Amino acid sequence: MTLIWGILNITPDSFSDGGRYTDPATAIAHAHELRAQGAAIIDVGGESTRPGSVRVDPAVEQARVVPIIEALTDAGIATSIDTLNASTAVAAVRAGTRIVNDVSGGLADERMLPAVAELDADIAIGHWRGPSDDMYARAQYARAAREVASELRDRVSAAAVAGIAPDRIIVDPGIGFAKTAEQNWEVLRGTDEIAALGHRVLIGTSRKRFLVDALGTAAPDEQPTIPRRDLATAVTSALAARAGAWAVRVHDVASTRDALAVVGAWDGA
Repeated sequence: MTLIWGILNITPDSFSDGGRYTDPATAIAHAHELRAQGAAIIDVGGESTRPGSVRVDPAVEQARVVPIIEALTDAGIATSIDTLNASTAVAAVRAGTRIVNDVSGGLADERMLPAVAELDADIAIGHWRGPSDDMYARAQYARAAREVASELRDRVSAAAVAGIAPDRIIVDPGIGFAKTAEQNWEVLRGTDEIAALGHRVLIGTSRKRFLVDALGTAAPDEQPTIPRRDLATAVTSALAARAGAWAVRVHDVASTRDALAVVGAWDGA
């Protein structure tokens, strides 16, 4: 069964929910809500990776996320830490998190892979070609799915050299990172190429811009509402599950839970 990761952004500037959960009590309550709706993992992040975002000092990031992780661990709720910083990964694991989710695959901080190798935690290795402020300039592919798989293979090899066991590795094709809308769809259609690497596959499409482009609008200056984005997320998550994704990362757990249940019933699971 495909797992659901519920997104918990402890940030003022994330693209769709920035500022909503900066209060610790509100963040913890939302995590409990996501868990009750069916999230197996709460993915806690203290630094936005939206296009054009500005890097955050690791000390600030840790002040945001560590108390939340400690509280959720005490409540028996499993967490992952969404971070580019090795020091934050170490602090989060010490606070009780189980998975380090690095969208850069260890490229943003050369200390990340060696640090994770010493931790009793898994790592989600994302496909990444550079910082958010200029990543779209790097969206040059001849065959996107194949090239993403190849570049992920290189990062998996780097993780192995650092001492991370294969069964601790999750791969994420980095939907929305250094990819145009069509390239994102091409990568999703090629999920089997990512799965062929032999590791668990994490897919994160939640509320991203390429879904907005696909949905279209009634007027040029209109934007699809969050519920419409969440419906599109649920559909892509269900299709990813059918293509072999081990887990999907979403803001709205309930709609994705229902979509996965329907696909499971259709398939006789």
